[in-house]
Amino acid sequence: MMWTAAECPVLRPPARLKYDELREQELLLLPERVVRLNSTAGTILRLCDGSHTVESLTRELERLYDQTGLQEQIAAFLTRAAEEGWVERWK
Repeated sequence: MMWTAAECPVLRPPARLKYDELREQELLLLPERVVRLNSTAGTILRLCDGSHTVESLTRELERLYDQTGLQEQIAAFLTRAAEEGWVERWK
């Protein structure tokens, strides 16, 4: 199910993010596995704190990357991340 602009994504416990300074890469730490993230995925997941809506998250990324029209791509990423068990909708 796609995310709406008003929903607030949050990392699904016990997942957590860590920045690996040696490799200069964002890592998503999950039980029994580590996911190496590209910088965009890391930025999106860092904003998944339950206080940002998909709309505000999109505005922030469009500002950071000097682009527009990213909401559909971000919603698709969040859908995939939810399917993988990385994020959930803030209740």
